Parts: sequence; structure tokens; C-alpha cells
Amino acid sequence: MTTTAPGPVPPRSTPGRLWRAGRMPLAVITVLVVAAVLLSLGEEQFPSGYLEPGSPEPHGSRALARLLGEDSDVTVARTSPEAVRAVERSGGDTLLLLMLDHRLLPEELDTLAGLETDTFLVQPSLRSLTTFAPGADVTGRAHDDRAQAPDCALPDAALAGDAEVAGEVYSAEPGVEALGCYPSGDGFSVLQVARSDGSTTTVLGTGAPLTNRDLDAAGNAALMLNLIDAEHVVWLRPDPPQEVGSASPWDLVPPGLRWSLVPLALALLLFALWRGRRMGALVPEALPVVVRAAETTEGRAGLYQSRQARDRVGAALREGFLERSVPRLGLNPDAGPDAVVAAVAERSGADPQAVAPLLYPAQPDPYTADDAAMLRLSEELDRLSEDLR
Repeated sequence: MTTTAPGPVPPRSTPGRLWRAGRMPLAVITVLVVAAVLLSLGEEQFPSGYLEPGSPEPHGSRALARLLGEDSDVTVARTSPEAVRAVERSGGDTLLLLMLDHRLLPEELDTLAGLETDTFLVQPSLRSLTTFAPGADVTGRAHDDRAQAPDCALPDAALAGDAEVAGEVYSAEPGVEALGCYPSGDGFSVLQVARSDGSTTTVLGTGAPLTNRDLDAAGNAALMLNLIDAEHVVWLRPDPPQEVGSASPWDLVPPGLRWSLVPLALALLLFALWRGRRMGALVPEALPVVVRAAETTEGRAGLYQSRQARDRVGAALREGFLERSVPRLGLNPDAGPDAVVAAVAERSGADPQAVAPLLYPAQPDPYTADDAAMLRLSEELDRLSEDLR
């Protein structure tokens, strides 16, 4: 019988070996990339705030801004200079939409009113109302939140129909060319005033119809799109004013009081020099006798020996051991005997039955019966101290 020697095993292909070695890291990297992309999609940050044109929150106005942007060029301004530049750059058919005007200074309102462009005011302040709509005034507030009928000849309101515009109501003085819609009480929720420069100011007593939450209620959307109808809309929502600089407490002190502190400080310095003690250099003084440090201990030991006071010696040895060892064991100084004995036995490995009489003796004390017993007590305590280290 003949056997044939096995031939050489053909080597595995290089591409297959690389795929088997790299498929697991490639799968992990793919999963991480996909997860990072999905997480980044939810990290888009939107501005927030009341009547904020970019906010999707209920009190924001992103929905209205998107609708206006389909037919008009909407420019969002955060300051009055930005709004002035936007109006001047737009020219032609331009409408200034102004809200939160209490954040603007009177001179800023005067500058905006001098642009001679149509203006839409949302719940304006008295100062802004006087500047943009002379002759108009606030006459009350509508408390009925239900949709109101326009009941006026203004085509924009008549086409929109009923709308939820309950808020402040306005009226115009006799002789002022104005048209009011959505009457309530002694005034109108929407008042349109013609200005002497040929422009028109429309006043709305509430910002609710502009919000994402109420835009689709009744005819709010149609009314807003009709009233804010221009080729260019400059949406001015002023940012809160920033505090620039502040006075320190020292700046608030009158100059006369500051100078009065100078003679007071000089008087205190003179008083300190007058009452201060003048001490000279240290003078070395020779001691009458040199006393060794151990003399007190040896003297007390001699008194104990002369009076055979072994009980006091034993108490002193035990007290010294406890003062040194109890803090190391993590116990309070007022810990009871049982706790101290248990801790010492656990740390040193000694028998608790042997440790108890060593630290807290019974009466009579076997360790103070004679000098040999007292020496044995000292040795046992030293050995126990070594075991606790």
C-alpha cells in the first residue's frame, strides 16, 4: 500500500482575508457615523421669545413669517438702525412691522416715524402710538375672547371676516382721518390712521393673532396677511437693551466726602504712632539653672514609688495608651469600653478577653499588685501599641 504525501495548502486570497479582518471595525464605524448624523439632526437651535419670527414655540411667530415670506421679502431687524437701513434699502412698497416698542428710546421712535413708510404697530405703547398715529389714543380693553366681526369698510378686514383680536381698543380724535374695525366698547381692536406724510399706520391691540398658537383660529391668518401686505416687510423686534457700564460704590460717594477721608486717615496714623509701643531689640537672658526635660517625669515616678502608688501608675499608663490609640482606630474620645476593646482586638489580632482587663481592669487589679505585675502591664501595652501601628 502506497500513500501520497499531502501537497502544500494554497494560501488564502488577500482580499478575502482583509474583508474578514476589517468588516467588524467597518460595521462599528458605520453605526457610529449614522448615530452621529441622526443626533445632529435634532440639535438645530431655534430662537425663542414672544412674537419671535424664527421661533416654533406657541408664542412665537415663525408660521406667520413663513407665510409672509412666500409673497414678500421679509427682513428681520433687531435694532432700530438695522430697521432704518432695511427700509431705506428696500424703498418702494415697504411696510414696517413693529412690536415690543417699549424697548426703544423716544429718539429711536422719532427716527423710525420719520421714514414716511407704512407701519403696522402691535399693541404699541402710548409714546409709540403718539409718534406713529397722532390723534389716536387707547380707550379701553376688550375682554371677550370670542371671534369678533369686522363691522367696518376696510377691505382687508372685510375679506378676512371674523377674527380673534380681543385686546386693547383704540379711537381717534375728531378731525383725524382714521378707520376702525372690530368694535368693542368705546373703541376698535384694529385702527388704521392716515398720516400727514401720505403713509398709513395700522394699530392692533394684541399680538395673539400673530402667534403660532392662534394664527389658524377664525380669520386671524387672513387678516394678518391682508394687513401686512407689501412687497418688502421689515420685521422689527427689538432686542432687550444691554446694560453698558455701571457705577461702583466709590463713584457714588460725593467728592467732598472723599477728601474728608484724608485728614481722618492722617489723624488715625498719628494716634497709632502716639499710642504705639516702641519695643527695642531682643536681649538674651541667661537662665539661673538648666533643667533636664525628663526631670519632671523622673520626679513624679519617684513620688509614686515612695508612696507605693501602683494604681495611679497603672491608670496613667492606660490613659496614655488610650489617648494615643483611640484616634488611630477612628473612634470618638468618648467611645465606650466595649467599642474600644473590640476595635483594638480587631486591629491587633489579640484576644478581646485578654485586651479587656489590660485596658479596663477589674477590682482588684492584678496588674498593680506588685512591681513585677506593673512592669508586665507596661510591656503588654507597648507590645499592643506596636501591633496597632
